[in-house]
Amino acid sequence: MTFVDTHCHLYDEAFDADRQQAVQRALEAGVTTMLLPDIDSTSTERLDNLYNLYPNHFRRMAGLHPTSVKEDFEQELSHVRKRLETESLVAVGEIGMDLYWDRTYEEQQREVLRRQMLWAEEYDLPVALHIRKAHNEVFGLLRDLNRSTYRGVMHCFGGSLQEAQRAVEMGFMLGIGGVVTFKNATMAEVAKAMPLDRLLLETDAPYLSPVPHRGERNESSYIPLIASRIAELRGISVDEVAEQTTANASLLFRL
Repeated sequence: MTFVDTHCHLYDEAFDADRQQAVQRALEAGVTTMLLPDIDSTSTERLDNLYNLYPNHFRRMAGLHPTSVKEDFEQELSHVRKRLETESLVAVGEIGMDLYWDRTYEEQQREVLRRQMLWAEEYDLPVALHIRKAHNEVFGLLRDLNRSTYRGVMHCFGGSLQEAQRAVEMGFMLGIGGVVTFKNATMAEVAKAMPLDRLLLETDAPYLSPVPHRGERNESSYIPLIASRIAELRGISVDEVAEQTTANASLLFRL
């Protein structure tokens, strides 16, 4: 039984003390492939260093995270564009809109997302979307882009069941992470109701650890806990969840 962690930040400073051990624990848990979304130009070197240590187990993305969109966003976008032109990548990510903390750079976030969506199309890559308190804004932008369908994942999906259905109808897969194990989590309803061939497993490590590790640092070895909760919700085996979500990831990211 093998798994894909479709979204993790094992290059983060939170793993500086035991990164190799965390990778080994993931491999021992059957998580044989881990996808690394970028944040901005300050994180790329750390991401690449990890990839270069384990090129058989990690895959890279390039993108400008919405919370990194500031006055220098043009310079940051140039960095993303150069990576798209020169590197072997599986997605444009993580990109999106995040209006949770403030809306100071809302229009810049919108423009940065629009441009990176167009680049994903240009380079024939899927997108990994980060959406926080901005589902209406992102759906509006996608409507304005007016594509018949999209390739990508709504990472760490946190919307309603209706928004999940809308995303799936537009072609997106849904990233299901540790929140699905929390009590009264809306994501549990989504993970139960949406077609299994539209779900992906992810940790977003070091964030959002599943129960029983809630509040602790998250890591890719916890993917089986997420898969077990989805299996429980749907009344199927963990093997079936592992097989289908791995196939989904392989299809979307061409692994």
